Amino acid sequence: MSLRRPRVLAAALVAVLGLSGCSLFGEDPVVGGGAAAGDDPSAHTAPAGQESLARFYEQRLEWSDCSGRAQCAKLTVPVDYAKPDGETIQLALLRVQSSSKNRRIGALVVNPGGPGGSGVDYAAAADFIVGAPVRARFDVVGFDPRGVGRSAPVDCVDDKALDGFLGGEATPDTPEEEQQFAAQAKSFAQGCDARSAKLIGHVSTIDAAKDMDVLRAALGQPKLHYLGKSYGTFLGSTYADLFPATVGRFVLDGVLPPDLTGQELGEGQAKGFELATRAWAKDCADSGDCPLGTSEDAVVTGLQELLKRLDATPVPAKVGSGTFQVTEGWASTGIAAAMYDQGQWGILTDALTDVVRKNDGSALMGLANSYAERDPSGRYFGNIMEVIYAVNCLDKPESMTLEQYRAAAAGMEKVSPTWGRFMAWSSIPCNYWPVKPTTTPHKISAEGADPIVVVGTTRDPATPYEWSVRLRKELKNASLITYDGDGHTAYTRSNACVDNPINDFYVKGKVPQDGLRC
Repeated sequence: MSLRRPRVLAAALVAVLGLSGCSLFGEDPVVGGGAAAGDDPSAHTAPAGQESLARFYEQRLEWSDCSGRAQCAKLTVPVDYAKPDGETIQLALLRVQSSSKNRRIGALVVNPGGPGGSGVDYAAAADFIVGAPVRARFDVVGFDPRGVGRSAPVDCVDDKALDGFLGGEATPDTPEEEQQFAAQAKSFAQGCDARSAKLIGHVSTIDAAKDMDVLRAALGQPKLHYLGKSYGTFLGSTYADLFPATVGRFVLDGVLPPDLTGQELGEGQAKGFELATRAWAKDCADSGDCPLGTSEDAVVTGLQELLKRLDATPVPAKVGSGTFQVTEGWASTGIAAAMYDQGQWGILTDALTDVVRKNDGSALMGLANSYAERDPSGRYFGNIMEVIYAVNCLDKPESMTLEQYRAAAAGMEKVSPTWGRFMAWSSIPCNYWPVKPTTTPHKISAEGADPIVVVGTTRDPATPYEWSVRLRKELKNASLITYDGDGHTAYTRSNACVDNPINDFYVKGKVPQDGLRC
């Protein structure tokens, strides 16, 4: 996800499980426990030249029942891969076993996006996130990446301060507002360092990809089978570049190319959300009872005017016996949430109707809460709104003056009148990040890897279709499926034209036709 407070989260049905959290810093890797069914002893060998990581690669997972059909385990990894004898953390894992155990192919590791989405919660929804043939033949395994959810979670500020950060100024209009916005961003960055000092420099996508190879070994598989959506495609392609020889059946849906700069990310998403907003606006106008206008253009203009109004005068939202103020920042987050799935468009229209006609932001705040992993009482049950910066700021360097941010905002507003300024200011915490970036954007070819399936949706708001085309061209061995439609990602949420070839790829190893359009 990624907006100012997201930028790339896959729309996925997840079952939130009441699991116990993992300890933050462990002592030693858990080894032993016997070989699992289908375990290949050769899988537990550390990569050549990485023998110092042997104790991590030799792990055998100890699964235990944790909720319904699911089983949970913990994976121990080093905090710093350059210091394998140093401190460790434990990653939370969840497995839903294949429904046809005697025909089981292996484990399929899944990631829903983010950075910051819970793979544990995603895997718990196994029946909905993969096709029935895949469910029958694969265990579906999810993990919370380092710094996320139940896996040594990054913490930056308390809930009240996070409310202020997310609901504060979203599009500064004056030098004074810019200074205040920058100060708030700097305070947020310093909070991440103060509260998560041990881990904050070790939550990059490269670190998470290395964790995935330890997970592959712990699962007893010579090759990793993987489904990554949204940011999960960045994680998957990074893995493929680091470990091409162990790439199994990989599907990357809703692509975030690793060579995107921060500027390209913001501009691409601004255009993508503008395109999705226009598609929703037409749907709203066609309904005959849109609160913002009777034509696509009128609705878009009305939405822009409403956001300006909320910037000046927030609307109340009912929360229990009290009220909460829905600002431009919160409203933008709620509107963005509905852009990920056209099934949410009617909910957004109803929510905006309440704002315009009743001065009631309750429903719109409900959408924002769902996006921010925040319950109506104001408690954040996930940390995606904090860890997204921790990961992005390590992956994509940022160094700009306020004048440069202002110029970028003006330029992006020309191509995306609704979202340009919001997106342009979104990454400013990275300008003050206390830890230096660990990498820079770069092309990935994954030469030597087995075929990788790339999926792109033509009107995807968060990961524009052009990015899927871009990664397909960069990968040495890949196949592209195009879904002509709306919403974020395509597999299991579009149609059989997309789903069946992917199911066949996982189950039969049949690579989809490159250039397939659905």
